[in-house]
Amino acid sequence: MKIREIMKKYDIRPSKRLGQHFLMEESFLYKMLKAAQINEDDEVLEIGPGLGVLTLKLSDYSKKVVAVEKDSTLIKILEDLVKDRKNVCLINEDVLKLDLSRIKEDYFENNCFKIVANLPYYITSPILMKVIENREIISKAVVMVQKEVAERLVSPPGSKSYGILSVAVQLYSDVEIVDLVKRCAFFPPPKVDSAIVKLDIRKEAKVAMPDEKTFFKIVEAAFSERRKTLKNSLRNNLNLSNEEIEMILKISGIDGSRRAETLSLQEFASLCRVFMDLKE
Repeated sequence: MKIREIMKKYDIRPSKRLGQHFLMEESFLYKMLKAAQINEDDEVLEIGPGLGVLTLKLSDYSKKVVAVEKDSTLIKILEDLVKDRKNVCLINEDVLKLDLSRIKEDYFENNCFKIVANLPYYITSPILMKVIENREIISKAVVMVQKEVAERLVSPPGSKSYGILSVAVQLYSDVEIVDLVKRCAFFPPPKVDSAIVKLDIRKEAKVAMPDEKTFFKIVEAAFSERRKTLKNSLRNNLNLSNEEIEMILKISGIDGSRRAETLSLQEFASLCRVFMDLKE
């Protein structure tokens, strides 16, 4: 059943409060399935299934689909749409409040599952961070996000869009933009274009670091004042003296007059190691 047919049948209007924009062009659904390399052995978590068009496609090609939908009105429609699908399970919850490890234990049989979703724009970043935090149980994520967010995810050091999200995603995944999606592909059309992004998740970080928590503490401190130099940002947010900051930067071989967006993953890891050595 097509989106317009579903909307007409159930008298559905997209919710502005939940940032709902329904994808009308099905060709992009097949591109997502192809990017995720969905096969009959895969178990998939879908976030924000909306009117279930992607859910049904995933159900056709995978072993099992667990779809998490916050909107209780849509859940009733989804229940009707998938009532004959034995491999689809619906959960009426806010995905940000869910324990994904618990979802795996309760609903999936495989060691890892995949995520395929058209993400709600307003919670894209926290969802992506949750994916990274649960990298032990997620093998791949193919998501549709705002084009601007997609550009942040793949931005290299030195780019204005390179930031904390870029570092986190690139540290624990190989990420690429699969395709761009014009706003006219949705109803109602959002104010921005979108993109399909693929994340091949890594269990281990791309660079060696003594402690992940400290690594991100330094990354957050560095990016907290983007317009300031690295030296000033670290001093202001790590509660260190000028002498301590200068020592850390000198041992790390990093010029303190640089800004956070110019640092590579390796350089952040180096700062982390020296910082921890100093504290010990």
